[in-house]
Amino acid sequence: MDKAAITENRITTDGHDSFYLAAGPEDGPLVILVHGWPEMSLSWRHQLPCLGALGFRAIAPDMRGYGRSSVYDRHEDYTQELIVADMIGLLRALGRERAVWVGHDWGAPVAWSIASHHPEHCAAVAGLCVPYRSVELGLDHLISLVDRDIYPEAEYPAGQWEYIKFYGENFADAQAEMEADTAATVRALFRAGNPKTLGKPSPTASVRRAGGWFRGTARPTDVPLDERVLSAEDHAVYAASLKRNGFFGPNSWYRNHASNAEYAAAAVKDGVLEMPALFLAGRYDLTCESINLRLGASMRDTCRDLSVVPIDSGHWMAREKPIEVNAALVRWLATRVPDCWPG
Repeated sequence: MDKAAITENRITTDGHDSFYLAAGPEDGPLVILVHGWPEMSLSWRHQLPCLGALGFRAIAPDMRGYGRSSVYDRHEDYTQELIVADMIGLLRALGRERAVWVGHDWGAPVAWSIASHHPEHCAAVAGLCVPYRSVELGLDHLISLVDRDIYPEAEYPAGQWEYIKFYGENFADAQAEMEADTAATVRALFRAGNPKTLGKPSPTASVRRAGGWFRGTARPTDVPLDERVLSAEDHAVYAASLKRNGFFGPNSWYRNHASNAEYAAAAVKDGVLEMPALFLAGRYDLTCESINLRLGASMRDTCRDLSVVPIDSGHWMAREKPIEVNAALVRWLATRVPDCWPG
């Protein structure tokens, strides 16, 4: 058997359909990779064969609202509590009790929430770009951490999180502009990091003031594909999936901050994580800048076994810097989570 080969799979739990990609032996130590906005299981195509070749059973599901998993038509169907339940259902359907959970973007708070609410199902946890005790605590908490030297309050009331405010105030407009040309939207969103932008406001801070993601034009900006982040083949898959499903589900993840904060407050052990935790911080990720700013501070106080590795990348680091991400994950698994090492 080719342990690095990626297979397509589907499981139904409690009425929810989960499509997932898998690599590695079925009895290998389980690693579940959780994607964020607006991606899909394919986001982990560089990590799946690497982990599978080492003997891990690596699983990457399409999250609710995405790809070939169930899509729902209400904002409240996309709370962290429901999404975590999907993942626990997937774990049990796989016949397992524990996994190493790895998440990126909105997938990171899912992984962190599994660790904080279901530690019995979490052997270790890793987050890419989004640190623990940040997004899952709600929008008001995020705004309280804004660096006002970069984002003066008079100009950017919500800092780099202005785009989230836009979802709350103009959801239909945001959905419409992204769906006007999904191929162009994907090209515009998936860009590599740029060290020259350090210390400058994130483009997300101007979305609300501009009246949309694309300067209020109601259509995505037409830019060339950035193949440092996304291949032409993967771009086509992303665009087709988002055209088929639309952006209602993905964007609805941003509409449940109050209920997510309430859910986070119910974490066991006051949210303290005892298991090994890894955070990969993107040096050039302006929206989730967690190396020099306050966004990642709470994580350091609540993770008892924390490793932090900066990656010279923008937000889409698993694609932009796959070798560095894979090396950091494997090194951490080998040194900090030896009980889960294959064999």
